[in-house]
Amino acid sequence: MAVKSPMRVLGFMTGTSLDAVDMAVLETDGEEITGLGPAGEKKLAPGARAMVEAAIADALRLKAGDPTPSSFAPAAAAIAAEHVAAGEAFMLAHRILPGDLDLVGLQGQTVLHAPPGPGRAEGQTIQLIDAAAVARGLGVPTVYDLRSDDVAAGGQGAPLAPAYHAALVHYSGLHTPTAVLNLGGVANVTLVRGDGALEAFDTGPANGMIDLMVQERTGQRFDADGALARAGHIHDRVLAAYLAHPYFAQRGPKSLDRFDFSLDRVGPLSLEDAAATLTAFAAEAVARGLKACSEIPLRLVVCGGGRHNPALMDEIRARVPLPVLTAEDVDWRGDSIEAEAFAYLGARSMLGLPISFPGTTGVPEPMTGGRIAMP
Repeated sequence: MAVKSPMRVLGFMTGTSLDAVDMAVLETDGEEITGLGPAGEKKLAPGARAMVEAAIADALRLKAGDPTPSSFAPAAAAIAAEHVAAGEAFMLAHRILPGDLDLVGLQGQTVLHAPPGPGRAEGQTIQLIDAAAVARGLGVPTVYDLRSDDVAAGGQGAPLAPAYHAALVHYSGLHTPTAVLNLGGVANVTLVRGDGALEAFDTGPANGMIDLMVQERTGQRFDADGALARAGHIHDRVLAAYLAHPYFAQRGPKSLDRFDFSLDRVGPLSLEDAAATLTAFAAEAVARGLKACSEIPLRLVVCGGGRHNPALMDEIRARVPLPVLTAEDVDWRGDSIEAEAFAYLGARSMLGLPISFPGTTGVPEPMTGGRIAMP
């Protein structure tokens, strides 16, 4: 394939919240961001979400040597169909033809992330999508499976966005060191050091535990506007018990699955107190993570869905002795950053450039990754 310089790439992201397919167009030469195109989202269809939830339940029961669960193939097909439908509508709305794009970059839907760590010599990460169906449906070469090579080499397989966070910091002219915090199902922080080197790791749960608790107790998908947390009280003993988890004694790079912490500890608490305590847990984990960084950043820029939760943002600001800014405060597109990141990673993968690093996932040396499906 003749590769233009820079490339125009459509990135996709579906998070563990199972809320929507996010899309964004990025122009990049694999190093610099040279332009930002349109962005948008498509809410996941309930049927597709149900298939993914069934696959997640099966993935959590997987043991070494088990056959692939029968739920995986239909979930992968459903997620691919959601990507194609989202991409077709997006391209039509913005008058983008397949020939206008050099590449699609995507992750698929994570149903299991079990990186190597204490008690687990070999890692496993599973993202479901029929990438070939996406490539055929959109008529664009599609880069996918960006984590597996990293895990096979002994890395954590996450977080993968730090390379893009660094590009964004440079694109925006922010002085370093700057820290970028993504509040998804799990929270991860990227430190772009003063010398340009990267450090990154998952700080702890973010929206994931709060969402799961609210879904179990109310049937709602999340704590809207942090209203439940703001109406509750933090239970310090429960918070301390969560923070005593061995994960917080580990040095980075390190990563989590949103199911690595149990909701049992907040089971006896009221709905509001459970929300308040889990929100404080997420914020305190961020504060402790920043203390573990090798340099004190000048600022913390927050992206991801959790920045829309004012209770969580208030808790972070109360516990982090730094200027805490939202993505929008520095003119970033906060709801599109992960889709932009997978566009950027797709471009770097296509060019054979590194997408993960010793300081971000723990791999022995900078390495690329990914597979390509042709239309």
